[in-house]
Amino acid sequence: MFKSLFSFQGRYRILHLTWFAFFLTFTCWFNFAPFGSVIAKDLNLDYATQIKTLGICNLALTIPARIVIGMLLDRFGPRIAFSSILGFALVPCMLTALAQDFNQLVIARLLMGLVGSGFVVGIRMVSEWFPPKEIGTAEGIYGGWGNFGAFGAEFALPAVAVGTAFLAGGASNWRLAIALTGVVTALYGLIYFKFAQDTPSGKVYQSVKKVGGMEVTSPVSFAALMATTFGLVAALGVLAWRLMMVKFFDRTGMVVTWVVLAALYAYQFSQAWAVNREMLQGKKHYGTEERYQFRQVALLELCYVTTFGSELAAVSMLPSFFEKTFSLEHGLASMIAASYPFLNLFSRPMGGMVSDALGSRKWTMTLVAAGTGWLFDGLLD
Repeated sequence: MFKSLFSFQGRYRILHLTWFAFFLTFTCWFNFAPFGSVIAKDLNLDYATQIKTLGICNLALTIPARIVIGMLLDRFGPRIAFSSILGFALVPCMLTALAQDFNQLVIARLLMGLVGSGFVVGIRMVSEWFPPKEIGTAEGIYGGWGNFGAFGAEFALPAVAVGTAFLAGGASNWRLAIALTGVVTALYGLIYFKFAQDTPSGKVYQSVKKVGGMEVTSPVSFAALMATTFGLVAALGVLAWRLMMVKFFDRTGMVVTWVVLAALYAYQFSQAWAVNREMLQGKKHYGTEERYQFRQVALLELCYVTTFGSELAAVSMLPSFFEKTFSLEHGLASMIAASYPFLNLFSRPMGGMVSDALGSRKWTMTLVAAGTGWLFDGLLD
């Protein structure tokens, strides 16, 4: 595979177009992290409460957005889905760059969470173009090189801000740096729409005419599905409480948000019920080859939380951590913090290669989880 990796022909062209799209969405998603302390100073925000809340807002809507984007992806295909996300990135970037107070930043960063959903689109695109024996390596390259966008945000954007400081009266020009990421990403959305295609020639993209809830194969799995959905809604409810505590809105606003979230959960329940009603009523039975246990999905969710979730947390706070702990200038602190996401350039492709070599996603994930646990245990000691 690596012999043809840089040929920019056929499926490798699609791989390069797609990982770079992912790279740009991650650059946008993390374009706030290098400038937390600077923005706090410029807009007179409290770092301990307001800036940290903005960090949560930046991630909050990503998971529900990924579910929605996944449904739209099934309907319209990865080319249109990814192009739309890339174009939309301009909106939260410009809102962030033009923000004058905390409330405007909250709205901007909540919307930015939608841009973080681009990852799922690329996974589907790569899977359409690469055979099973190469899919682990291909998606490792896509994920690792695309995730490298977090490095781009934390390493390059402070340099852009400092380099254009003369346009901001000598101060770090964070507004231009953030706005620039949105402009570049939106322009690339046009390029992706023009040159990408959903499937190889001769292969028909399997879209769905109607999107809805997830299909499960047993009543126990249905209960587990609704329990995990409730956990997601509950997490957003906690965010609403946090926003009330920092005075984004009052208690009435929080209650209204909770009511909306309850309605959202009810809608999700109705959609899941509609898809699985016949199975729950005993009118539909799945053959052995069609059955799956929802716990497999839950285990993958848990692994994703402990691996990628910890990375998101670290990438979001490391620049400020180094700046506050070691009294570094914010640009230098951000560049040092960028060494953490830099490793994605190698670690994800290596994980994909191991997966292909073992021929088992299960054992690859087991080894990664065990290694992560061993590493953290060593750090704690």
